Amino acid sequence: MKIKKLFLLLPLLIAGCTTQPSVEWDYLSFYKPKENPILQADSSFNFICPVKNESVKWQKAEVFNPAAIVRGDKVYLLYRSEDNPSAILGGRTSRIGLASSDDGIHFTKYPRPVLYPDSSAFIQYDYPGGCEDPRVVQTEDSLYVMAYTSWNYKIARLSIAFSKDLIHWEKKGPALLKAENGKFNDMWSKSGSIVTKKVGDRIVAAKINGKYWMYWGENFVNLAWSENLYDWNPTLDEMGELKPVISPRKTKFDSRLTECGPPAIINKEGIVLFYNGKNSEGDDAEVNLPKGTYSVGKVVFDINNPEKVISRSDTCLLKPTLPHEMSGQYVSGTTFSEGLVFFKSKWFLYYGTADSYVGVAVSR
Repeated sequence: MKIKKLFLLLPLLIAGCTTQPSVEWDYLSFYKPKENPILQADSSFNFICPVKNESVKWQKAEVFNPAAIVRGDKVYLLYRSEDNPSAILGGRTSRIGLASSDDGIHFTKYPRPVLYPDSSAFIQYDYPGGCEDPRVVQTEDSLYVMAYTSWNYKIARLSIAFSKDLIHWEKKGPALLKAENGKFNDMWSKSGSIVTKKVGDRIVAAKINGKYWMYWGENFVNLAWSENLYDWNPTLDEMGELKPVISPRKTKFDSRLTECGPPAIINKEGIVLFYNGKNSEGDDAEVNLPKGTYSVGKVVFDINNPEKVISRSDTCLLKPTLPHEMSGQYVSGTTFSEGLVFFKSKWFLYYGTADSYVGVAVSR
């Protein structure tokens, strides 16, 4: 399947949204499999926390918000897990687990988390909140790059880690640590979507004008560039402040916030970014969605100018429709996308549901 076809089809992937089909789109080509949710919490998994030096049930509470990557003949998910079900939302420690699948739907979890707070210098960023919400890409020479959130209960920071095998990760620290002499290091930052391209059967990090690019942010979406994939420089306006490339829109599905989804990908349309929009809880909300709902939208940027918007969806492309997507920690309803892979001639879109489970939508 050509990559352009995905982006013609994906807007109709999803059940119950208001987008009208074009004759080129087959809205029956994608579905949410009956196996959903495909991952959930499991209190049988134990892990010796190197900070507490004691055993913790690291995925007892919730499992959600997965990154996805294809390696060899398997799909791998790197998912966020939370340890303490008695703590309120945002008051737990998150660790990133790994699961593999031969078919993209049925997954086997690895016994230990692969990225978590430890006793290294990065504990100041990662603890006690943990490591959250990964997105993962690979380079052409098969280095894996994870953009994730470090959460210390004070400031959420977009951070970077490298791996050669998806199991052993080297933390590189906050992505914006050095930008503008540290101006943005103590600023809230999340959700990094590194721009990719399709090379043969692989999707790899892309360079545009000799640099890597990444969309990031959770209120408005910003853009940043890098030469080494761990030191990132955000685009700024004439006043030297962060420059939004997209922002929330009143009365639409993204009226409260816009937050990056899976790694962006270059196709014939341009640079395609699927992003997560939150509906407002006020009078400026989208009336066809419950207030506070997280759903998925799409924006296309100019390949020659990654700041320039070519098109943007007016309605959601994926929204909560299943019971587990409207329960758990976030009862307003959540389909929060972070992983997209092409595997065995199908596209798999992985997403978190209500901050409690992992779901998938698959092309036929």
